[in-house]
Amino acid sequence: MKVEDIRVCILRMEGTNCEQETFDAFKRLGASPEFVHLKQLEGRDVGGDEARSLDDYHILMFPGGFSAGDYIRAGAIFAARIKASLSGDLRKFIEDGKAVGGFCNGFQIMVELGILPGMDGTMSEHPEAVLHSNDSGFFECRPTLLKHTNRGRCVWTRDIPIGSIRLIPCAHAEGKLILPLEEADALYERLFDEDRVVFQYCDRSGETNAEYPYNPNGSRFNIAGICSERGNVFGMMPHPERVFYRHTHADWYRNKVGSEEGDGQVVFRSVLNYIVETF
Repeated sequence: MKVEDIRVCILRMEGTNCEQETFDAFKRLGASPEFVHLKQLEGRDVGGDEARSLDDYHILMFPGGFSAGDYIRAGAIFAARIKASLSGDLRKFIEDGKAVGGFCNGFQIMVELGILPGMDGTMSEHPEAVLHSNDSGFFECRPTLLKHTNRGRCVWTRDIPIGSIRLIPCAHAEGKLILPLEEADALYERLFDEDRVVFQYCDRSGETNAEYPYNPNGSRFNIAGICSERGNVFGMMPHPERVFYRHTHADWYRNKVGSEEGDGQVVFRSVLNYIVETF
C-alpha cells in the first residue's frame, strides 16, 4: 500500500477541538485524512452520501478537546455513544490490525471505551482504568518531557529510538492514569512486562521518577502513554500534533538550529509506515 492510499478517520463530535491539527499532521505526510462526525458512522441524521463505515479506513483517530463538555467524566459521553452503536465495528477494526490512536481527550475516550489498557481483550465491558484529576487540582498546560520507553510493541512509536526524550506539550485537567487499586501493583507490573508503557514523563536527564512539574498530573510511574497488547491501539495525554514542526516547540526561539521536524511528527510517520507494510 502507498501512503496516499491510507485513509484516516478523524472522528469528532460536539466539543472536540484538536481535529484540525491531527488532520494536518497526516495530510502533510501524504495520507488521506477525513473529518468524520460520529453521526456519519452511526448513519443517523445524515444523507446517503454522507454516511461512512469504519471499514473504509485504516486508521481511526480520537482527537483532543472536550467532547460533550467533559460532562460526567472526560470522554465518557463520546465513549458511551460509540459503545451503544459501533462497538462491533470498532472491535473488528482493532482485531483486523488497523490502528487506533487518541491524544488527551482521545486517550480519555479510549479508556472509557475499554480498549485501553485492554488487559482482558480487545474491549472490556467496563473501563479498566481512569484518567483522574491532576494532583495539582489545576488544568496543566505546559511543555512536558517524555521518555520513549517502549521496546517495539507500539506501532505508533516504533520509529522512535528507545530511551530518546521528546518535548511534547500537555493540556489537561484529568490525566492521572489510575488502575484498580485492589490489583494495581500486579497490573502496573504487567504493563511494563508486556511492553505496553510507551511514554513516561521525565526530567532533562531522563529520570522517570521526576515529580511535578515534570509529571503534570501525578500518574504513577510517570506514565504518559500506553498501548494495547498487540500495539495497534495507542493513547497518550500530551499532544504530538502540536509539535509537528520544530518552530511550534516552546523552546524554539532559544534553539533555532536543527531539523525542521518537531518531536511529535514521528508518531504519525511511524503509524503510516506500519499501515504501508501491513496492508
